Formats: sequence, structure tokens, C-alpha cells
Amino acid sequence: MKLREARKRIEEHADLHAFISISDEDGVGTVVAVKDLVDVAGMVTTAGGIILPNEPADHDAPVVARIRREGCVVVGKTNLHEFAFGVTSVNPHYGAVRNPRDPTRVAGGSSGGSAVAVAAGMCDWAIGSDTGGSIRVPASLCGVVGFKPALGSIDIAGVVPLSWSLDTLGPMAPDVGSAALAFSMMSGDAVSTNNLSRPRLAVPAGWVAGLDEPTERAWRLVSRGWPEVEFVDRDRLFRAGLTILLVEAATYHRRWVAEFPEKYGADVLAHLKRGLGVHGVDYVEAVRERSQLVAEAKQALEGIDALLLPAAAIVAPRIEAGDEAREPLTRFTRPFNTTGQPVVTLPAPVTGLPVGMQVVGRTNAETLRAAMWLEREWHNLSA
Repeated sequence: MKLREARKRIEEHADLHAFISISDEDGVGTVVAVKDLVDVAGMVTTAGGIILPNEPADHDAPVVARIRREGCVVVGKTNLHEFAFGVTSVNPHYGAVRNPRDPTRVAGGSSGGSAVAVAAGMCDWAIGSDTGGSIRVPASLCGVVGFKPALGSIDIAGVVPLSWSLDTLGPMAPDVGSAALAFSMMSGDAVSTNNLSRPRLAVPAGWVAGLDEPTERAWRLVSRGWPEVEFVDRDRLFRAGLTILLVEAATYHRRWVAEFPEKYGADVLAHLKRGLGVHGVDYVEAVRERSQLVAEAKQALEGIDALLLPAAAIVAPRIEAGDEAREPLTRFTRPFNTTGQPVVTLPAPVTGLPVGMQVVGRTNAETLRAAMWLEREWHNLSA
């Protein structure tokens, strides 16, 4: 894709509110959109809010500098849920990011603009971030591929934090192969996807429940034939990760919450105040619990290559649904921020609104290969 073509697509789909700002750079190469909490030299980083200084960044974040060396050009910075603290990308300052499959519905978040940019052909691929599902939820709702690499795989310097312990950068792309290549550019780690032998997949026993009808239909189709395996309790993983996120987000924002509460959207302000109310002993307990859960997850995966389960319990809700959609959208994603495992979300082979499925593995390369094998099999299934 050429920059000229990308900018034309962005202009044609301005009503989707996928971008906060457009770059003025020239060049030939892979066109990449960058979530607007990652520093890009010469561009303002808003993080989807109105509190940070309105001054251009002096330097590229390391991940941006790395993809530039790989021949990438930045077309612009994408819209997101304010300060990445939400899963709808209904942003009170820059407009609600709208789902290109149905503009009355949310795109998911917090990397909603990045997902829309890919889904609507505004870039070759996009950078997102994931702390509780922020790559995987919008990928699922918009029908694109999202990859949350193993925790620590990509440098997060120059990125506005949500939770220092959980934040992860990753690519969003049209297909798994493109996501694998984008990850290699972002991380510097080459991933071989040549060996696409049938992976040993399993479904986490007792996890998948409470699905809406379209998601249930898709799940029955793709889960058929895969065995169940006992995995770590979902609620324990969810609670530990959420406690850590709430406290660390509140720590970063505490001064601004006290001085400028009116500059936050109502939902984000409520989350931050909740985090400020968590006791220190509860945070320490969550951190200790997390260490035990990581060890249990590693042991549970012995003998299999990856888990398979839905990315969200529902398809994209209406924009007016508000924060009530948060739990069904993050029910199956947040646990794997707690474990730090690599996860690929890819579209199930269904018609209608997109339904994403998660492939949860042990290493980045194994997870990407398993997802690529599934993508190929599902393509044959829908052909």
C-alpha cells in the first residue's frame, strides 16, 4: 500500500473516527498506523486524553524506530479508549471509534482505532497495546488478526503506561502471516512459520460459558473435535490481573485525578477512583497470587501446544451499550495478561458480525504457527 492510497482511505472513512492525527511524512514502504499512546517523533501523543502536554515527541519510541529500520512508514496515530482504560473505544474527546462492519456498533478497545484502520484498509498493519484484552477484543469485533506477544517481547519504552506489570505491544493485521511479519519487525525476533503441522490444541474445561447466540454458533463450529484440558481457574486469573491493573493505573494518574478530574471521561475516572481505593495489602496479595498462577498455567499446558477459546463472549455491542459490555468483552482475554502468555486472535469462519477466537500458547513462534494452521483449515472450511 502507498501512503497516498492510505490517506485517501482515511479521508473516505473519517466518520469511523479511527485516527486522532495524520502524519505528514513521505516515503515508500509498509504503511503502519500507530496507536496514539506510542511516541512518534514530530507528533503529539494524546493517549486518547486531553491531559498530556500538547507538544510533539522529540524521539520515536524504540518500537517505532525499529519498524522504520525495517522500511515502514507511519501514516498516523489511531484513536483509542481514553488512556487505554476501557474496551469500547467510545472516546469522549476524539469521537467514538465505529465498527466498519456496522458503524452503529463499537470497534472494541482499547486499540479500536488500530483495528478499524486495518479492517477498513487504511494501512498495511497497525500497532496496538494489550493490558486486559486491548488488542484481542477489537480484533475480534472488527474481524482482523491481533497478536498479544509473550510479556516482555517488545520494548514498551516511549509508551504511555496503563499497567507497568501487564502492558504489552503487538501487531494487528489482515491475516496471521502478516501479523507474524509485523511482530518480527516490532521485536527483532524472526518467527519461522514454515512448519504448519497439525497442532495439539485443547479447550480449557469449564471456561467457555455465557456466549451470545452468534458467538455460541461460531464456537460450536470451531471447537468440534478438540479435547478439554484442566486449566487454571479463570476467576482467579481475572481477579489478580484486574487488581494489579487498577492499582498501577491509579498510581500513574493519581496527581491528575486530584487536580483535573473534569478532564477525564466518566468511565475512566470511575475506574481510576476504584484503583485508588484498593488497599496495598490487596495489591501485594494479587502480585504474589500472580506468580503462583503463572507457574500453574505453565504446568497445565504440558502435553499440548495451545488452548483454543473465544476472544469475547459477545459480538460487537451497540455504541450506546456503554461500560456494561466490559465484562463479557474481557472475560476470556484478561486472564492471559495475568499469565503473560502469547495469544493470537483470529476471525472464525462465520458470516455476519465477526467472531474472534483466541489461540493461547507457550512461545510466540508456536502460537503463531498454531494460529496459521487454524487459519488455513478454517479457510478450507468456509470455502
